[in-house]
Amino acid sequence: MKTFRISAPDEAMRPALQDKIDNLNKPKGSMGRLEELALQIGLIQQSLDPVLRHPCHLLFGADHGIEREGVSVSPREITWQQMINFSRGGGGVNMFCRQHGFELFLIDMGVDYDLSPHAGILNRKIARGTRNFLHEPAMTSEEADRCIDIGAQLVSDCHAKGCNIISIGEMGIGNTSPSSVWMHLLTDIPLEQCVGAGAGLNTEGIRHKLDILRQAVAHFQATLAGGRPKPEVVMRHFGGFEMVAAVGAMLRAAELGMVILVDGFIMTACMLMATRLCPAVRPYAVYCHEGDEAGHRLLLHALHARGLLQLGLRLGEGTGALCAYPVVDSAVRMLGEMNNFENAHITKYF
Repeated sequence: MKTFRISAPDEAMRPALQDKIDNLNKPKGSMGRLEELALQIGLIQQSLDPVLRHPCHLLFGADHGIEREGVSVSPREITWQQMINFSRGGGGVNMFCRQHGFELFLIDMGVDYDLSPHAGILNRKIARGTRNFLHEPAMTSEEADRCIDIGAQLVSDCHAKGCNIISIGEMGIGNTSPSSVWMHLLTDIPLEQCVGAGAGLNTEGIRHKLDILRQAVAHFQATLAGGRPKPEVVMRHFGGFEMVAAVGAMLRAAELGMVILVDGFIMTACMLMATRLCPAVRPYAVYCHEGDEAGHRLLLHALHARGLLQLGLRLGEGTGALCAYPVVDSAVRMLGEMNNFENAHITKYF
């Protein structure tokens, strides 16, 4: 797998950043999470006056072999139908990108349909969906490496345009299943606490999904020669092409010192995988939304993180990250545009 040279932000300027935040003309700590965000982004950019430039959104699409086991309420064709819809500007992701000024990139990593006639979709197809991980690894090592490289290259392309903040989304029917398995195997949280309704399974559907995933994990563990599997083995055995590409994008973004907006359950699982591959990625992540998927709160807790928003979203596509962007922007503007006590001639009262 590609090696990423990620350095944690230099902590030397933390006192100066904190001092600037504390001396803005407001009660100390009164801007709550905005103050935390301002400090985080100031450290990422190593600046007392951070700025957000040319925000980009990568949406990776792919299908999953495990979907054939009836683990999703939505049929497989929804993946390609939605990708075409996005290419025409009609999705939730399109609306939020337009609203908040994001450049949107649609990437076919492995959709089970020929999307080449549709302008606006980048063809990076590895295969027409992963293999069924109930019976065999979802992808080969070579396929996983290609996904990592593609995700990383797309972030490099955005960075070359001046982008320093990136959000990532996904479109892939059935992808809460691999996300749940990644969560279980990388955190040791019981599988039943990692599995939820996805796009809307009922109680019987969730029970069936859990049974299928238990079988898949048992088959996987039977192939191991003892011990804990390496994260990259878990990644390729259960992952989706779109998910592994997202991991590559996250790692490259951190390597380039970019702010990474993390969406809901699936993208949080991708960030979990990224942290297991390279722990130094952690300080670059802003967790944007805490969704209703059963394991998401537990997953955030495992990452020592809190979502900025709790809107009950379960659309995917990166929409939670896009909705949170104005909050992140406000934190940066607070540092750059609020006056301090001295310049405003206001008595500092603490």
